[in-house]
Amino acid sequence: MRAVIQRSTRARVLIDGAVAGTLDPAPGLVVLLGVGPDDSAAQVQVMADKIAGLRIFADDEGKINRSLLDVGGGALVISQFTLYADLRRGRRPGFTGAAAPDIAAPLVERVMDELRALGVPVQGGRFGADMQVELVNDGPMTILLDTDLWRS
Repeated sequence: MRAVIQRSTRARVLIDGAVAGTLDPAPGLVVLLGVGPDDSAAQVQVMADKIAGLRIFADDEGKINRSLLDVGGGALVISQFTLYADLRRGRRPGFTGAAAPDIAAPLVERVMDELRALGVPVQGGRFGADMQVELVNDGPMTILLDTDLWRS
């Protein structure tokens, strides 16, 4: 499972011109989340814990020392199969490294559910939809998480 995490002061996702989800409350995190073919519930829990506990918000002294839970921010989670793009050959990316929709969609929903269970307000896009994401990247602060790096 891969995620691009962006600290944000404002964000929303639109589908067919209508707002499907917003970052509320802000500041918070925009999470672009991709699922690989070997991902399972084990990666869901690890990813949710990392997202909720990632210390990338400033404390009262300006040090990057607070998590999403500490600041009471929300998460806007958007499925993103393109995080598994294969660019080893040619110029057109291949996406066969991403999990099939019947595997990926439930795991994206489970990550959102786990974040909610941890106390994070979560909104999202719609799996498989053509979405437009608008955000203000605060910092900018962008972090890449990959659960493959944590497997033993």
